[in-house]
Formats: sequence, C-alpha cells, structure tokens
Amino acid sequence: MLRSYLLLTFCVAVWGSNFVFGNVLVKQFSPMFLAAARLLFITLFLFAYVWLRYRQTNGNGMKTSLSAIGRREWRLLLLLGLVGVFLNQWSFYSGLQTADPTTSALILALTPLTTAFLAALFLKERVTPSMLAGSLLALFGVFFVVSEGAKLELHVGHLWIFVTMLTFAGSIVIVRLLARTLPPLITTLVSTTAGFAMMVPAVSASGSVWRISQEAWAWALLIATAIVMHGIVTLIWNGQLQKVGAARAAMFSNLEPFVAMVVGYAVLGLPITPRQLLGSLFIVGGVTLASLYVSKRKPAVSSPNAGAEIKG
Repeated sequence: MLRSYLLLTFCVAVWGSNFVFGNVLVKQFSPMFLAAARLLFITLFLFAYVWLRYRQTNGNGMKTSLSAIGRREWRLLLLLGLVGVFLNQWSFYSGLQTADPTTSALILALTPLTTAFLAALFLKERVTPSMLAGSLLALFGVFFVVSEGAKLELHVGHLWIFVTMLTFAGSIVIVRLLARTLPPLITTLVSTTAGFAMMVPAVSASGSVWRISQEAWAWALLIATAIVMHGIVTLIWNGQLQKVGAARAAMFSNLEPFVAMVVGYAVLGLPITPRQLLGSLFIVGGVTLASLYVSKRKPAVSSPNAGAEIKG
C-alpha cells in the first residue's frame, strides 16, 4: 500500500506543476486549441504505447480486451471521455485565463470532499472519521496557504475551475466503477480517444480565431506536458486508483497547491512565505491523517471484483 501512496503522491506532484505550466501555455495558445492539441498528443502517445505493448501478440491481447467491453462499460467510457477528458480539459484552460490562484486553489481543494460524497453515494465506499478529519485539515491548510489577506471574488474563470473540480471528482468515481471489469490501460485509451473525438467538432464549431505560438519551446512544453502529465501519469493514477479507493486517492489532490507553490518559485521565481510553509504542513498532515487507517488493514482488492466496496 505504501507503494500505491508514493505513486499517487508522484501523480499529484506532476499535476500540481500543471498550474504553472498551464499558465505559461495559455499565454501562448488559445484555450480551446491548447486543450485539443494536448488531447491529440496524449491520444497518439497512448496508441503508440498500446502498439509497443501488444505488438508481440499481433494485437490479440488488445482485441480480446476491447471485445470484452460490454454496453455498460461503453456507456461509462463515453461518459468518462465527456466528463473526465473533454469537459475537464476545456474548463481547466478556459479558467486559467482569468481565475486568480486564491479562489481557484480553494475550489480545487474541494475535490476530495466531493469525491468522498460521490463515492459514498455511488460506490458505497465508507467515509471514515479519519478521512473526513484529514480532508478538513488539508482543506484548512489550503485556505491558510492561499488566503493571506486576499479577498475572494467569484467570476466566470472561477466557475470554469469549479467545473474542473467537479469533472475531476466525477472521473475518479467513474474510473473506480470501470476498474471492476476493465484494465486501466483500456480505460485510459478509450476514454481519452473519446474525449478527443468530442473536442474536435467543438473546436471546429467555436468559430473563434486561434492564438498559436510560433515558439519552439512552447510547442516542446505543450507536447512534453501532454505526454507526461496526461499520458504517463494518468496511466499510473488509474492503475493505483483501484487499489486504494476513490475517496482515499482524492485526498492526495490537496497536495497540488503546495506543489504549485514550489514549482512557481522554481520556474517563475514567486516567493515562498513562512505562512505558505506552515500551511503546507497542514496539507501534508491532512493527507497523512486521511490515509492512516488503511495502513493498519490489508487492502480488500485481492480479486478482480474486490474493488466493489471498500470496508473500513
């Protein structure tokens, strides 16, 4: 279980840096074009990965996996493509245009609580006192870090970020449902491809003039972040999600503001204050508290269907 927690922490660390790199990229590309281009490179990476993995079997393993997808799974995969890929990417880059970091971080910090509620509602996962207390402590840490004398004001950018939070929480629950019958690779490949297919007509119908950077470094950053953050890391995340549960995995997203703070300092030279350092202790402490009870128990995922319910 420790390995799963370390991998989830790695995923969140990479995604936390996405706030900084996303802010850089949104100044070079239009949000719609940026989201579509990223999904294109993610999809190409996933198909290349699948081809390399199954080439020794002439694709038979992949064909078998795809043929095993039932109607229910196809509906969930398309829903995941719509919610967790298309809407998530679109709303994220649209929000980054105007959303201030203070309110955005607070909104995104609601992901664990939202996921825990959805997991309890749809997956019958138990929300334990330690998970609830840890999530509230981490949420307090996020507020402590980002609210230093700031006035909270909601505008359209923050509403987009709120959609990002909802779609991410929803996608965690959908992935958990799919994990009962499908391997993570199939889930990631099909949902990403579906999301990209939905993005193409939306971009074409937008009718807006695209802002496309001519800088080589901007394209290199776009491609690298697409493959690493939304290709490799998504595969790792989906693989570990079925081992630790949806609500528990979502607790790790509270680390994202802390990571964004550190990367912002390293990349953009933004100063780190003592208040931010103290707040990060609350965040890390909350994530640790939310995960404590799991280390004392054996994970109930020894069989393919064991993820149907997490017993605390």
